[in-house]
Amino acid sequence: MRVRTGVTVVAAMVLAVVTATGAGAAPPGSASVSAASEKAAASEKNGAPCGGRERVAVPGAEFQSTACLPDLTSTALAGTQYTDSTDWSPLFAQGTKNPTGVPGVQIDGYFPDSSRLNATHGWKHDAQFVIRLPDRWNGGLVVTGAPGTRKQYSLDPLISDWVLAQGYAFASTDKGNNGPDFYTDGTRPGDAVVEWNRRTTELTRAARKAVQRAYGHAPRRTYMTGTSNGGYLTRWQLENHPELYDGGVDWEGVLWTGGGPNLLTYLPTTVAYQAGQAGADEMYEAGFARGSEFLWPYHQTAYWGLTQKVYRAEFDPTYDPNCPGASAGSTTAEILAPCASDASYDYASRPRSVHRAVERVALTGRIGKPMITLQGSLDTLLPIATDSDVYTRMIKDQHRAGLHRYYTVEGGTHVDGLYDSYPDRLRPILPCYRSAFTALTQWVERGAAPPSSRTVPRPASGDVVNSCVL
Repeated sequence: MRVRTGVTVVAAMVLAVVTATGAGAAPPGSASVSAASEKAAASEKNGAPCGGRERVAVPGAEFQSTACLPDLTSTALAGTQYTDSTDWSPLFAQGTKNPTGVPGVQIDGYFPDSSRLNATHGWKHDAQFVIRLPDRWNGGLVVTGAPGTRKQYSLDPLISDWVLAQGYAFASTDKGNNGPDFYTDGTRPGDAVVEWNRRTTELTRAARKAVQRAYGHAPRRTYMTGTSNGGYLTRWQLENHPELYDGGVDWEGVLWTGGGPNLLTYLPTTVAYQAGQAGADEMYEAGFARGSEFLWPYHQTAYWGLTQKVYRAEFDPTYDPNCPGASAGSTTAEILAPCASDASYDYASRPRSVHRAVERVALTGRIGKPMITLQGSLDTLLPIATDSDVYTRMIKDQHRAGLHRYYTVEGGTHVDGLYDSYPDRLRPILPCYRSAFTALTQWVERGAAPPSSRTVPRPASGDVVNSCVL
């Protein structure tokens, strides 16, 4: 895994930099606001390619800044204020081929919010968003939310680059809270995750109106998509606000159900395993796939303990109020360290109030628009047996199977960047995601039903980083 640095020449990129609405925060590049105004006026006089879209206001935004850029893709934006490579560098495999050369407008901003976990741009203000409007628009809009506890730019190489090159407008939210201390946002258990869904709905509505203002008509198609927590958002939005979308692609979404399974029903086993209080048999019983053992040491270090403690703090803060307490930690080691008490955490025996907190964000399977789900067979953070396998049955139980396709990606795991360490045993899911997105749009727009749900085999040869046939 590695961090791409990309180009860093901001001044040469910006055609009309930073027009701002609102007050109380400085936009990226705010030192040259007057120069930006002059450039914007000159660009308008000379017929700028952005066609006035740099003046579009995002409804409901407390603050926004806008730039007309010659390339909206991550290769060009890396090292600038228009993306954050530290938030997306581990998420994709080396050798991933991404498009470049997509000119258009980028709008950065935030909606009113009281929490201050997102320090991007120095704003220290949550509910941040990014909207990208390509010059060559195909009439569609793609909306997503950050995976994990990342921020609004985290899906730039995975989703934004590719959909922009297809001609879609793109919008992403930080979900209203982020980072390992996300659980401190809100007053009631579950409030932080409840906000994720509300912020996604808020951005979708605002982005649709912004697109209409930018291009002269509303998007003809709006698609919801995302990975991990963004996949959860996709599921929830298509269940609860199908009127806003035409379909969605769910890439390994997190499953929350009040009675289980959910993160809190199987992650305690991983903490017990790390503490030597559980063995491989208990891990298999919890849902972790046989054959995934080679991935366990990495997940033990980077994911399991942290994920269990912060989500348990979100939904069940009274279980161990001293761990993690008011913060998950001040150093990397502290943040990643598990709470010892979580080794014996038993969700089923916890008070009814804990289950009610999870039920506030629970999924039902009652999707209202076409959706494609992908998950890797070796997902070692969200075991497929306790996640997408279960959610697919939930959709069927709601008599919505006709709206759903489910592809198990053999050799796929939760983070594509791990392929670089195990190319002989893993495969990236990203190319399968792109194939799935294409299949979804053909399904929605042309009535061409995707292939039946199945396992997508891991090929023995070929470019597995950039190709996948569903």
